[in-house]
Amino acid sequence: MTYKPNLPIPRLSVWLTHAGMLAEQVLRAFWPFFSILMVVLASLMLGLQDLVSVETVWIVGAVALLLTLGAVVFGARRFHMPTRAEALVRLDETLLGRPIQALMDDQAIGALDADSVALWRAHQSRMAQRASQAKPARPDLRLASRDPYALRYAAMLALVVAALFGSFWRIGSVAEMTPGAAVAGQGPTWEGWVEPPRYTGLPTLYLADQEDPTLSVPQGSRVTLRFYGEVGAHTLTETTSAAGTETAGEPEQDFVAERSGQVRIEGPAGREWSIDVIEDTAPQITVAGRATSEAGGQMKLPFTASDDYGVVSGSAVIELDLAEVERRYGLAVDPEPREEIEVQLPMPITGDRSEFTEDLIEDFSQHPWAHLPVTITLSVVDDADQLSTSEPFQTALPARRFFDPLAAAVIEQRRDLLWAKANAARVAQMLRAVSHRPEDLFRSDTAYLRLRVLLRRLETFTQYDLKPKQQEEIAQALWDLAVLIEDGTLADALERMRRAQERLTEAMQNGASDEEIAELMQELREATQDYLRQLQRLAQENGQDGDGQQGPNGESMQMTQNDLQQMMDRIQELMEQGRMAEAQQALEEFQQMMENMRVTQSQGQGGQSEGQQAMEGLAETLREQQGLSDQAFRDLQEQFNPGAQAGESQGNEGRSGGQGRGQSHEGQGGQGQGQDPAGEGQQGQGSLADRQQALRDELGRQQQGLPGAGTPEGDAARDALDRAGRAMDEAEDALRGDDLAEAIDRQSEAMEALREGMRSLGEAMAQNQQNQPGQGAQDGDMQANSRDPLGRNPGAAGSISTEDNLLQGEDVYRRARELLDEIRRRTGESDRPQIELEYLKRLLERF
Repeated sequence: MTYKPNLPIPRLSVWLTHAGMLAEQVLRAFWPFFSILMVVLASLMLGLQDLVSVETVWIVGAVALLLTLGAVVFGARRFHMPTRAEALVRLDETLLGRPIQALMDDQAIGALDADSVALWRAHQSRMAQRASQAKPARPDLRLASRDPYALRYAAMLALVVAALFGSFWRIGSVAEMTPGAAVAGQGPTWEGWVEPPRYTGLPTLYLADQEDPTLSVPQGSRVTLRFYGEVGAHTLTETTSAAGTETAGEPEQDFVAERSGQVRIEGPAGREWSIDVIEDTAPQITVAGRATSEAGGQMKLPFTASDDYGVVSGSAVIELDLAEVERRYGLAVDPEPREEIEVQLPMPITGDRSEFTEDLIEDFSQHPWAHLPVTITLSVVDDADQLSTSEPFQTALPARRFFDPLAAAVIEQRRDLLWAKANAARVAQMLRAVSHRPEDLFRSDTAYLRLRVLLRRLETFTQYDLKPKQQEEIAQALWDLAVLIEDGTLADALERMRRAQERLTEAMQNGASDEEIAELMQELREATQDYLRQLQRLAQENGQDGDGQQGPNGESMQMTQNDLQQMMDRIQELMEQGRMAEAQQALEEFQQMMENMRVTQSQGQGGQSEGQQAMEGLAETLREQQGLSDQAFRDLQEQFNPGAQAGESQGNEGRSGGQGRGQSHEGQGGQGQGQDPAGEGQQGQGSLADRQQALRDELGRQQQGLPGAGTPEGDAARDALDRAGRAMDEAEDALRGDDLAEAIDRQSEAMEALREGMRSLGEAMAQNQQNQPGQGAQDGDMQANSRDPLGRNPGAAGSISTEDNLLQGEDVYRRARELLDEIRRRTGESDRPQIELEYLKRLLERF
């Protein structure tokens, strides 16, 4: 293209197009140079040069410099400076009809023809108009074909990160990392660290700050030293590593302290330390008690483990103690080789693992070695991979026991079959002999039919050489048969009850409605009734006497149908009140109690005895007194802190088990009297005083005709109830005198005396039961000195229903701490009335 001046083309468009083409050439030729430059700047701004030795910095710097020079040479050879003519061509390519080219062309023919010249000029005029509207051409800055791995973007990202988190001033630190820089500044110097192994949890020691010449460090600690300044100015001598070193001239030294010794730095500001290496002792593990069998047949083996820095993991290896096996019957033949049992030991999830005691709980009921002599060897490993094992512990492998003779016989034959396949024929003969006359042996036709089918399969397999898979199949069938014989239909009933409890638990977690909760509770009640019927049937068939639920201390307790109904009503009440945590805990305890209980047929189902009626009456009086005390406390709060009652009613209601508040409105002599409105003052206290008087009169009536007269326990019960009556009288006087704080104290004394009287009365009734055998079974009582399956004191007549809070364990302690903290907070508020402050102080002194 021949360039002609004075073309009607915008100069800005030509200039921008030319600049774009120049940018294309620069990027295509020098993108490696820019990438290297960005990586170097990012490294310096992030301070990476401060993390490595001076030599490493200079080596990397030299390599970077060579790469930069190479990139510059590479770019210079590929770079081409675009001309104005090339810019016009690029701009012309973006226009329709190539108008710039047309303006630079001359008329080739017809130059002497006027019409042809006019046409050419018209064409030139249109092209000039089109060229005057030219826009700058967009440059092509894509480098994907030249940089397929996008290295330029990685370098740019590093520079952006350095700009955000680094500092441009760190680049200047490179100038200080030159040979002789330390000499020119402060002379040769050094620094060092001692890093203990991470699993010890100990901090790093900075050697320059250690004034004590003797250092105690764990074994395996890494010692790092750096020497700055003139090479060879410092010399290191140490005898703590495995080989020991004496070096000079190395700017950085590191070694691992494996033994006690000396570390000496000779040179300017040199130091010397005596290193005392603390050896990492091997972990220890011992068996902490005998192996026992849980209710479900699981083995429970307590063990104690310890280590100076914590145990990482552990395992238990169980091997058959063949020398201790009584080799007779099916065990007379040589056993088939079987792999040892290896299980992982449980470790504490939280807390310190340096010393702890845990229980290994595993179920080996279906293993061929169940109830046979075994040796259990425990082993633990620490973070240093040190392994320690315990002394072999000899025991019979705990497993589930079958008390039904037929089920026990089936399990024994199963053990013999798994002991050796050579016993298959003998096992078949024993099972055929057992099932010869099934009339008086099998309680269930299903069990008998399953045994006959199993026997035919075993005899068929034995004819064609019993295979291992067939052996396992027959063993599993024998186990299922033994469980069916032992439990009968009890297992199905228990499974139904468990499913009902699981569905109820899910409903709690998912926020079910009251209608759904009521439906699920009804399902649980029906499943529980079915389970109890099966337990009762088994008890009748086994001829058991009046033994019932086993208490925590081994005492035998009996539970009535009303007791279980009250527990389930309590669970439903807690859920309807939204107290899901308490309901969940109560449901779990109810499930554990039901699985461990034994229900028997009582001898006689007569009505309530005189002692039962007295205990239930006293329990009712105690509940009503608790309700009056709660009402008095709320009135005290409302009197001195209006509006607090509404915010704290839920806590007061929970404290009395959800019953005290409701019954406080319907106590003796106070029926129909609602909660006193705020501001009624003396009229409200008079109402409480009248109800307190009626409750005292009721207690006097109950004291007449109490059982156990003439016995030490009966006399103690009467004395305690007399104290309760006097305390009620004093509470009544305090209420009439508008002294709520004093009334609450007296009501607390009355409740404590009532509880003491009920305990003494229960002991008197229990003593009477011992003197009259059979009487306890006729009345349906349980021993008064036992505890229910939830660990609470029994209520009236030994019934498991009680007014104690269902919260146990950590929850009750947490609640107590919260209450004490709240009392202390209110005690510190000096603007509260003096009478309330005195009452709060008395609470702190008492609790």
